[in-house]
Formats: sequence, C-alpha cells, structure tokens
Amino acid sequence: MLIALSGQSTTEEINYLVNRLLQQHLNPQIYQIDGKSVITVSNDSNLSELMALEAMNCVEKVIPIAKPYKLVSREYLPNNSVIKIGSIEIGSGNLQVIAGPCAVESREQIIETAIAVKKAGATILRGGAYKPRTSPYSFQGLGETGLVFLAEARKVTGLPVITEVMDIHHLDTVCKYTDILQIGSRNMQNYSLLKELAAINKPVMLKRGLAATLEEWLLAAEYLMAGGNSKIILCERGIRTFETYTRNTLDLSAIPAIKELSHLPIFIDPSHGTGKWKFVKPMAMAAAAAGADGLMIEVHPLPSEAYSDGEQSLTFNNFNILMKDLKIIGKMERG
Repeated sequence: MLIALSGQSTTEEINYLVNRLLQQHLNPQIYQIDGKSVITVSNDSNLSELMALEAMNCVEKVIPIAKPYKLVSREYLPNNSVIKIGSIEIGSGNLQVIAGPCAVESREQIIETAIAVKKAGATILRGGAYKPRTSPYSFQGLGETGLVFLAEARKVTGLPVITEVMDIHHLDTVCKYTDILQIGSRNMQNYSLLKELAAINKPVMLKRGLAATLEEWLLAAEYLMAGGNSKIILCERGIRTFETYTRNTLDLSAIPAIKELSHLPIFIDPSHGTGKWKFVKPMAMAAAAAGADGLMIEVHPLPSEAYSDGEQSLTFNNFNILMKDLKIIGKMERG
C-alpha cells in the first residue's frame, strides 16, 4: 500500500498520520520521490480503513499495491517514466542506442569508436574503465585514466557517456566523468552500492543479475527509487540457464513483462546476451520489435584484438549495417 501525500501537507498533519499508522502496526516508511512524499505501509489487510485516509487533508491518494516492489510498479505510476539526458529522452517511444567497446583501452581507441558510432546513429557512448572480470588475470580496466579518455570522447562527439561503477570507493571518481552510472549484473543485489547510488542525482542503468527473477530485479530497482533516485533504466543482458551454446540466454520476454509490471524503461544488451557477434543483429532487431526502449551494443575498431569480449563485439561496418536495418522497425529517432 502506498499513501501519496499532498504538496500542501503540514508537518503536524504528517506526524498525526504516521502515528495513526504506527498504532495500527503498519510500519509506515516515508520516502521522497521527485520532490513528492509517499508513505509505504507493510500490509493492507484493513483496506477499507486505509482507503478512508483519502479524506485527510494531507493525503492526495491511497494506492493499493500488493506487490513487494511499490514505487517501481505500474500501479504507482501508470504512465511510462521518461528519463532525460540532455536532449535525449529514454522511455518516450524512440529507440535509443548505447554503443562502444567493452573496455576503454586507449585514448585513440575510444575516440575513434565514439566518432564511428555517432556517425552510425548511436546516441550514448559506452566504455568500461573498471572491469569486473571472471578471471583475476584478465584485463581489469584503465581506471580513472579510462574515465578521462571517455570524457574526452564525449567532448569530441557530444555523446553522453555511460560506464560501470563497481565499488562505493570509486563512486565519486566515476561521477566526475560520466552521465549515466551502470550497475553490472554481478552487483545487482549489492545493496550497499544501491543505497549510495540512490542518493546521487544521475541516471542509473541496472542490469539484471545472472540468475535473477523479474521480481528480484525490480526489488533491486526499488532500493534505488526508495532512496530518492527515480532515474532508473533496466537492462536485460541474458541470464544463466542450462544452455551453453550462447554465452547467456537472452530473455526477450522480459520486455513485455517489465512493461506490464513497471513504468521503468528497459534496454536489451544482445552482446552479453548471446556472446556471439553474429547473433547480435537478429536479437537487437527482435528486441526493437518487442518494444524495448533501447539497446546496448558492443562495438570495437578491431574485435580480434580487443582486450575483452571481442567475440561479441561488432566492427564499425557491422554496427552501421545494424543501425540502418533498425530503421526498418520504425522506432529509430529521425534525425
């Protein structure tokens, strides 16, 4: 159950309401979302009594929500959330494309890639500076040097940048250089990190965990929104199943499911979802047709020499072909 408070509520009115809910053992919690105050209660067994609270001056609306995630639910916000990053709108109906290398390897590499993906039609540049790798011997990223190169690529092209934040200790550094913060699949349920990101006024892309259910994924997003950050972008990047031919199993059914359950925009990452560059285009096309709000595509000048994930990266030419074919779907923003 959610209780949305009126913008004209007084402190005395809110305190009276909270005390009333405490007396009913409903464990009220107050949150600030986009400048608005809402109260969650632990259960709605006394539904008629709770609905009667709408008669109070401080209550704008009582919203019955049975799901464990409240604020990210479609019941809380029937309309789609739209996240603005400069002139870019995520969730407004146009397909946005994030593109770039798995890892920033050099200044020349990231700037060359940024110029190429922008020319093809990408609207956001990706690149990893801190890399969570399965093997401790694999390339771990350039750290802050990589972030500096990303910022320079943004200056050259005008593309906003997204990069992964792995650790609370890196947060201030990453925030200095990036426009969107990415939480990788391994950190989806890193609740300490989620709470810190919830307090930051930057969009956050939350990737689905390797074996996370939709409910677990949305509850992770709830941590962000309950902490005050409503600029959340979900990203399906494949889940772990018994199939081993592809790197992961890309769950395209998550698109309509999330659209039904939540107001948050959803991206698809067919690069990690399949692990094979030949499969990226058909899965990207399918995701666009299924209603995804955006795509995240790995692109590298020379995939055979990439420090990480070269086997799933598109060349500049293949990315250009993909972007041209996506226009057939009819969802690409017209320039």
